[in-house]
Amino acid sequence: MRVSRVSFPSWLTEWFHGHGIVLWGAADLRGFLTPRDETGQRFPRALSFLLPMNPSVMAAIQHGPNQAYADEYETVNRRLNQLSEALAAEIRSRGHRSRPLAASDRTDTAGIKGDFPHKTAATRAGLGWIGRHCQLITRDHGSWVRLGTVFTEMELSCGSPLERSFCGRCMRCVDACPAGALKGRAWYPGVAREEIMDVWECDNWKREHYLNYQNGHVCGICSAVCPYSLKTQNKHRFLWG
Repeated sequence: MRVSRVSFPSWLTEWFHGHGIVLWGAADLRGFLTPRDETGQRFPRALSFLLPMNPSVMAAIQHGPNQAYADEYETVNRRLNQLSEALAAEIRSRGHRSRPLAASDRTDTAGIKGDFPHKTAATRAGLGWIGRHCQLITRDHGSWVRLGTVFTEMELSCGSPLERSFCGRCMRCVDACPAGALKGRAWYPGVAREEIMDVWECDNWKREHYLNYQNGHVCGICSAVCPYSLKTQNKHRFLWG
């Protein structure tokens, strides 16, 4: 079920249900610099959704990535892109503007970022908050998720944004980061990414130590040790066998 009881068109609810997506919502992004469509217009809203990662794979990388994680990362990202393209096409077929946001697509190589933060759409949709490891944390899956985002101007009942961290005093991810890239600061809406983590230290460490996995673009240690994430290992074991 969705995280908030808001009304959506029946076709949209059925689309997500038919594709096995249980955690999704709509985000009000007015005031944010969303990507433009082919006419140069920005988008006021987005649909945000999550796909869980295999908990057994994630729990096994607390000391570093392995090939199973690299494969899972690639597989889930590919699925996210397929779903995002399909949803955007469905929205356009119903007479609305729409644009999918690619998963893990680094369009700004100098700034180490994409066209728009998936996490911003997710927190604005009320799906979770940002941890000290600069990743989305959800109640159901911790941070063992990958994010999909589809922009639109379609009228939607948007979720209530999450505007605080629920990490408390936990520093597990900060202590575990081999690059020392996490600064230990709690997230709140509007805080600069650079105040939470040094993305260049993180990126350099991955390329120096984990080049064999996704060309040095993955690590996952900080997510693997998150207590919210570790709780999901037994909770969702039946989904993975």
